Amino acid sequence: MTDKPTKRPRDAEATKARILSAAKKEFAKNGLGGARVDIIANQAKANKRMIYHYFGNKEDLFQTVLEEAYVDIRTAEQKLELEHLPPREALERLVRFTWDYYLRNPEFITLVNSENLHRARHLKKSEVIEVVSRRFVNMVGGLLDRGVEQGVFRPGIDPVQLNITIAAIGYYYLTNRFTGSILFQRDLMKDEALEERLAFNIETILRLVCVSR
Repeated sequence: MTDKPTKRPRDAEATKARILSAAKKEFAKNGLGGARVDIIANQAKANKRMIYHYFGNKEDLFQTVLEEAYVDIRTAEQKLELEHLPPREALERLVRFTWDYYLRNPEFITLVNSENLHRARHLKKSEVIEVVSRRFVNMVGGLLDRGVEQGVFRPGIDPVQLNITIAAIGYYYLTNRFTGSILFQRDLMKDEALEERLAFNIETILRLVCVSR
């Protein structure tokens, strides 16, 4: 007679997932300094002791949330399968994805802002971030190499610099959407404004990378 499988491992994973989800919202809303573990516990339907058991202290929990956030976007980028597309089309898809991801995941931007306030002291300790970041840079580098080989892209473009530029032209627009709407006297978050911005982002990157005809 075999023993019935225990539910404890599954329950533990479900609890950890709830804690991470609640922590992501709390850290994104209030930053590391303002986030409260008791609120995270309440939202996760857990208790503080369980949080400390699974994740250590609040700093450790914040690092785990950050790692999860970066792994999520890097994993989604890998699923774009850019290597199967013509270089120009692949680059446009990457620019479009980055913009759409920021719009769908505003917590990612606020978490990154919070970590920058702390001079990336949590990411410096993370081996996970190093691995996923290297994989992404290699993917973009491979895309650029294919474009150069086919005579579509200019040679000598640094994939790290390109990634920073793609991120920046979307990141700045969204983090400054409130002040920008006042300064430029237009609603930067209206549907037509967002579509216009995406088109501008794509054109900007393609003009930067593509060989002039």
